[in-house]
Amino acid sequence: MPQVTAAEISRMAGVSRATVSNWRRRHADFPSPSGGTEASPAYDLDAVRSWLSGRGQLPAETPAEDLRAALRDRPERGEPLRLLPLVLAAHRLAPANVDRVLDLPDRDLVRRATDLTGDAVTYGGDEAPVLRALLRSVRVDGALVAADLIGERGTDDSTTTGTYRTPAEVADLMADLLPGPDQRFPADVYDPACGVGGLLAAAARRGARRLYGQDLLPTQAAQAATRLGLQYGNVRAEIRGGDSLRDDAFPDLGVDGVLCNPPYGNRDWGQEVLAYDPRWVYGLPPKGEPELAWVQHCLAHLAPGGRAVLLMPPATAERASGRRIRAELVKSGALRAVIALPAGAAPPPHIGLNLWILTRPDDGAHAAPDTVLFVDAAGPGRQGWESVRDAVLGAWSAYDGGVFEAVPSVARAVPVVDLLAGPTDLAPARHVQSVTVAIRPGDHLRQVRRTHAELRHAADSLIGVTERSERWTAAGKQPQTWRTTAVADLLRGGALTLLRAVPAGRAATVDSDVEIRAGDVILPELFARPYRARVAAAEDDGRPLGRQHLLLRPDPQRLDAWFLAGFLSAEENVNAAATGSTIVRVDVRRLQVPVMTLPDQQRYGRAFRQVQELRDTADTVSRLADEAADALGIGLTGGALLPPDEEQA
Repeated sequence: MPQVTAAEISRMAGVSRATVSNWRRRHADFPSPSGGTEASPAYDLDAVRSWLSGRGQLPAETPAEDLRAALRDRPERGEPLRLLPLVLAAHRLAPANVDRVLDLPDRDLVRRATDLTGDAVTYGGDEAPVLRALLRSVRVDGALVAADLIGERGTDDSTTTGTYRTPAEVADLMADLLPGPDQRFPADVYDPACGVGGLLAAAARRGARRLYGQDLLPTQAAQAATRLGLQYGNVRAEIRGGDSLRDDAFPDLGVDGVLCNPPYGNRDWGQEVLAYDPRWVYGLPPKGEPELAWVQHCLAHLAPGGRAVLLMPPATAERASGRRIRAELVKSGALRAVIALPAGAAPPPHIGLNLWILTRPDDGAHAAPDTVLFVDAAGPGRQGWESVRDAVLGAWSAYDGGVFEAVPSVARAVPVVDLLAGPTDLAPARHVQSVTVAIRPGDHLRQVRRTHAELRHAADSLIGVTERSERWTAAGKQPQTWRTTAVADLLRGGALTLLRAVPAGRAATVDSDVEIRAGDVILPELFARPYRARVAAAEDDGRPLGRQHLLLRPDPQRLDAWFLAGFLSAEENVNAAATGSTIVRVDVRRLQVPVMTLPDQQRYGRAFRQVQELRDTADTVSRLADEAADALGIGLTGGALLPPDEEQA
């Protein structure tokens, strides 16, 4: 019989792990373990469901949870990847036909599942429970959800591979940088570290018709093939498993476009056995420079004049050990641009990654470029991803089209001779900060005075906000305590509605169809410090909900939005609902909310609104103070301003 762990029970019931532990201790009728270990017991799924149902703790039936439990308890010989062909086959069936298969007895269902895959896989009679759960999940949750659940169970040990999924926004930006000056998107695109296919999917959305991918992890390669087949059935996708550097699955492939987010910091990339590999046209990469091996691997698979866009760690641009190869890439004209992205744009979240745009030289048919473009999209002044995207695409489009002009503190085309004269440091911030423009003294002084006026106004506002907080009082000798309820309970009771940018069962690449309303509470799904829920303002009304965000829509007759956002952002609350280590997610259903009357909620809500006003005003003052100081410094060093004499000072 299918079994579930305590973690799976918490997901089923929409409660925390601590709540499940309390149930086990306090309720004698809680099901006894039927398997697992003493440290990690497992429980009979039907018994758990019956117990939860009797207490009113069981949400609507979830086929996804059924599939997850069935995968956990399937026969040891069962490799999860064997199920992916059935996901594709079921996806192609009409829903009514899936229902007919589900109505079959176990023996006939197994036979029919084998037939559906074209005999690519032969399923055994003991696999009937997992096959039935899979078909139900495809029918209800969608094929992509089922494929991802299979991937969860078949994930290889990747803790040391340094592989991360590329966020959809970054994948789209990389794909938008791939077309040549004629703006035609390559028909053939290759990704040698394709993961589950996010970059290849971005290429398919832009018109690529032949996709080639390889990934070290067989499960990820199989998922990529399945996901691309589900979403882009008219595109030919060849996805292979294996190590692209040590065992290239496409040794003779030459394409017009390469997209790649190579493994991060893997020193065991095969330098010893690949020392004489013909791909190292620009030099043998040192053992500690695996990313430069991936750069040359990608260039080796480009046709002359083809273009590659890679997501790179920033250290690759400046480490001394890679200087010689960087110099050769610059000298040959292979490196066209280096673009700095802000920290958090892609995992690992604490590092601001770089995009490298490369072109394979066309064997002398054209002269090598005499400049390299540097863009610092991680600097101050860019609020939100759209601002970053506009800065990157604007600078690259102008440069690639031959009409580029330097943008102070943002973008600059640096002569190759200047780069080769030094350590070939390719960090964008070091180059764009040296952009000089003619300063008109009168104009600059007026700008300084405008900034100072704005700063004084913001400072006055900050004083006003802080004066209002002086009216707050202590709670007494002991802190206030409240009875709390989980967000999951509020969802079940109808006090809240939970919405995602991409609903379950929908492709992760579709545009968001969730429109924000004023008064909604918006939360990031990925953990970052500080983790803050925010209340949508009037100007947010009608905007689409961003990816990797959740939206809670409170019933205003029962919940105050500012009260909700304030308590959901509490550090202890967030820590208790966070899961994961490298990439941490917050399970919003486990967040706790105090039980209060609506008038009390509104009183706290007004206070939380004041806290946010203080935070926003302080941020504005800090930004304007920086701008004022920068303007004064630039004016002095650029000759536009004169320092006051001793008496004026």
